Amino acid sequence: AFFTCRKNALLAKSSSPQVEGDFAMAPRGPDQEECEGLLQQWREEGSSQVLSTSSEGPLADKGLAQSSLALLMDNPGEQDAASEDKWSSRQLSDLRAAENLDEPFPEVLEEPLPEVQGPLWAAVPVQTGPQYADCAVLPMGALAAEQWEEDPAMVAWSIAPEPMPQEENPIWPFEGLGQLQPPPMEIPYHEILWREWEDFSTQPDAQGLEAGDGPQFQFTLMSYNILAQDLMQQSSELYLHCHPDILNWNYRFANLMQEFQHWDPDILCLQEVQEDHYWEQLEPSLRMMGFTCFYKRRTGCKTDGCAVCYKPTRFRLLCASPVEYFRPGLELLNRDNVGLVLLLQPLVPEGLGQVSVAPLCVANTHVLYNPRRGDVKLAQMAILLAEVDKVARLSDGSHCPIILCGDLNSVPDSPLYNFIRDGELQYSGMPAWKVSGQEDFSHQLYQRKLQVPLWPSSLGITDCCQYVTCHPKRSERRKYGRDFLLRFRFCNIACQRPVGLVLMEGVTDTKPERPAGWAESVLEEDTSELEPVFPRVVGTIQHCLHLTSVYTHFLPQHGRPEVTTMPLGLGTTVDYIFFSAESCENGNRTDDRLDRDGTLKLLGRLSLLSEEILWAANGLPNPFCSSDHLCLLASFGMEVTAP
Repeated sequence: AFFTCRKNALLAKSSSPQVEGDFAMAPRGPDQEECEGLLQQWREEGSSQVLSTSSEGPLADKGLAQSSLALLMDNPGEQDAASEDKWSSRQLSDLRAAENLDEPFPEVLEEPLPEVQGPLWAAVPVQTGPQYADCAVLPMGALAAEQWEEDPAMVAWSIAPEPMPQEENPIWPFEGLGQLQPPPMEIPYHEILWREWEDFSTQPDAQGLEAGDGPQFQFTLMSYNILAQDLMQQSSELYLHCHPDILNWNYRFANLMQEFQHWDPDILCLQEVQEDHYWEQLEPSLRMMGFTCFYKRRTGCKTDGCAVCYKPTRFRLLCASPVEYFRPGLELLNRDNVGLVLLLQPLVPEGLGQVSVAPLCVANTHVLYNPRRGDVKLAQMAILLAEVDKVARLSDGSHCPIILCGDLNSVPDSPLYNFIRDGELQYSGMPAWKVSGQEDFSHQLYQRKLQVPLWPSSLGITDCCQYVTCHPKRSERRKYGRDFLLRFRFCNIACQRPVGLVLMEGVTDTKPERPAGWAESVLEEDTSELEPVFPRVVGTIQHCLHLTSVYTHFLPQHGRPEVTTMPLGLGTTVDYIFFSAESCENGNRTDDRLDRDGTLKLLGRLSLLSEEILWAANGLPNPFCSSDHLCLLASFGMEVTAP
C-alpha cells in the first residue's frame, strides 16, 4: 500500500511526458494493449487535473484517486485481467482503500520527490515462503551482478528499493549492557552436547561376551544425578538462566526417560530422586523398561533419595543394604544423607555350559554438599566403605568386584578423592574445608580442623573403615574338659605372685609347686579363624578395596578439564564411578594410572564435556539435558571362569 500510494502521488505531481516515460517502464502483463489504452484514456481526461495538483494540495490527490478509480472501474477488461496480473489487482485494491479515506494523504506525499535514476520496477524470483508469496525485494546491485536462470513461470514483479542513505547506528543508552540480538536459528543442542563413546576393547558378540584372553561377561552402568524438583524449587536462584518451560517436571521427566532408553544401561544408579516422582512415574516407567528398582529416601523430612535399578535378565539379586549416615547423638553424623549397596549375581547365558562369574557389589550414594564440613563427608564415606566391605567380602577374606558411584560433592585430587583412590588419608590437623576442595576458605580466621580420632569408637567402625567385630568367628561352640582347665593351675602366670597381693599366712605365703609332667606354658589357642585385625595409626584412615576412577577428569583433545555439573556457571566434577582394580608397580610408566584391571575390566566410557561446551549450550539444565548434572556411563567386563 505504501508503494502504491507513493506511485499515485508521483503520477499526480509529474508532467505528462515524464509520467508517460515512467509509466512505460511499468511491468507489462499479458494484456499489453489494455494497459496502453488505460494510459491514453487517463491522459485525455485527467490532464487538466494533473496540471493543477501543485496548487490544490491534498484534496486534489484525493480527487485524482477517485477519478483514477472510476476510470479503472469503467474499463471492462481490467477486472478480467486482475486474476492474471497481481500487480494491477493490488493497485486497484489500494485505490479503493484510498477512496474510502476520510482524511487526506500524509503531508510527506506533498513534498517533491527526487527523480530516481533507472527503472523503478525489477523482476526477481518469487520466494516461496508464506510471508512472501507474491513478491520479493532485492537490491539492484545484486540483480546486475547475477543472472537468474529460473523458470519464467516462477518469476514475478517486485518493487526495487530505492537506495537509502546509511544511517549511523543509534547510541545504546544503557552503559555496561550490550544489545542482545536474537539468534538467527535454533541452537542445535544435540550437536553442541555431542558425547562420544570411548571404546577400550574389541566389539562384543551377540551374547554380551567378549573374546580375548578369555570370555567375559559385559554390562553397562550409568550414574546420574537427575535433580529433584523440590530441591530445584528451593534453590531457584541457581536456575535463573533457564526458561521456565524446560524446568517443568513433565518436560524433564520425558527427557530423562528418553536418555535412559537411548543409552539402555544394565544397571542404573540415580541420585536426587524425589520420592513421589519415583513411586508415581519413575519406578513404573523403569519397570516397563525391564528394570527392578530399589529406593532409599533420605532420613528426616527430606523428600529425595537414591535408587539402584538393574535388569533381572542380566543379574540376580543376592542382597540389598540401605545405608543411613544419620546417628542420633553424634554431632558429626547429624545429616540425612543415605546410600544403597546391592550384591548382584551376573547371569551367564546357558549356551556357555558350566561357567561361573563372581558376584558384583554396586554402591550408590549422595554425600553431603556443605563445602565447610569435610569431616562429615569423611565420616559418611567411612560408613559406606564399611558396608561395602561387609557386603563384598568373600569367604576367603577377599572382596568380589566393586563399583562405587554417585555424587560425592568433592573435586578430583581432593583429599576425599585421593582417600577413595589411594586407600589412605592422613587427616590430623587438616582444615575441614580442604577435604572436598569445592571452595577455598583459607582467608577466614577461624577454620574447623579435623581432630583425632575423627569419629568416636561408639560408631563401631575402625580406622580401616570396617565394622568392629566383638567376638571371633567359630564354626561350633567350644567345649572344655576338666583336664584342659587344670592346665592353667600350674602355668607360669599362675605361679607368679600378683603385685599388691596381701600376704596371709597359710594362704598367700606359699608358692605352688608344678607336678611332674605338667607343661610350663599352656598350648596356644588356634586363631586361624579369627577376624583380621588391622593396626590403628593415629590420625590416619584406610581402606583395602583398591578402587580407581573410570574417568581421567581431563579432555586431552580440548586441553580442558572434564565437567559433570555447572553450579552458578562454574564447571566442576563431583560425580564419579569407581571400580575395583589391582595395584601395580609404577616402574617406567609415565601415566598417572597406577592400577591395572583385575577381575573387573573397563571396556569403554561415555566422554564428558568441557565448561566451554556447556556454556555454548546455555549451561545446565538446557532443552536437551534436563538435569544440572551430566550422566556418567561405563562398560565393564567380568571374567568368566570354569567351576
